[in-house]
Amino acid sequence: MDLTDESSPSDPDDTVEPGNASGLGSSSKIIAIVASASLILGLMVVLGIGLANRSPVTGRSGVTRIGKPAPPMAFTTFNGQRFDLQELQGKPVVINFWASWCGPCRQEATVLERLWQTYGDSDVVFVGVDIQDSEKDARAFISEFGVSYPNGMDADGRISIDYGVIGIPVTFLVDRDGVVARRWVGGVRQSQITPWLDELVAGIAPSGPIEGQNLEDFRPLN
Repeated sequence: MDLTDESSPSDPDDTVEPGNASGLGSSSKIIAIVASASLILGLMVVLGIGLANRSPVTGRSGVTRIGKPAPPMAFTTFNGQRFDLQELQGKPVVINFWASWCGPCRQEATVLERLWQTYGDSDVVFVGVDIQDSEKDARAFISEFGVSYPNGMDADGRISIDYGVIGIPVTFLVDRDGVVARRWVGGVRQSQITPWLDELVAGIAPSGPIEGQNLEDFRPLN
């Protein structure tokens, strides 16, 4: 009896080469890595472009409100009176955003009160909007500086958002038609804002710059 193993070798087509299966897996991993790297690179490019084109802080804030109708604003003042900007149509309005913890706000408080005493008889309405503050501290501020024009709190931050306020102090001048005519960023300078108020009273279009800045006296909000 022939004990020789006559079984035929396996068909070459059925032979799995060592490492072939694992090679397919490695290719998939490489493709995934490349795709992830491309995505990250793309995001970095987009971020870089965004940072390169980003405007200064003041450029992204309420300056865009100039030349447009003043956003509605209503609240209860610290004296318990109702203030509604829409009821002041036909009168120039000076809107000042402030807080008791803001050093520049404290420095400009007497300037604003003096301007109010000067221009109040010309139908110019001054109003203060206290933000990111406590009522107790805000009342102490008003008492300390003898502020007599209407003031109230922006309790939920909605007014600040509507006016694009990202730092204080900031002051908006609204004309008789209810349109934001100018904006001052930082502590108010009486010598600069007085001509602006004169134009508001006269009802004439703004001449010269429509925005003033005193960035040394400007405090970004948290």
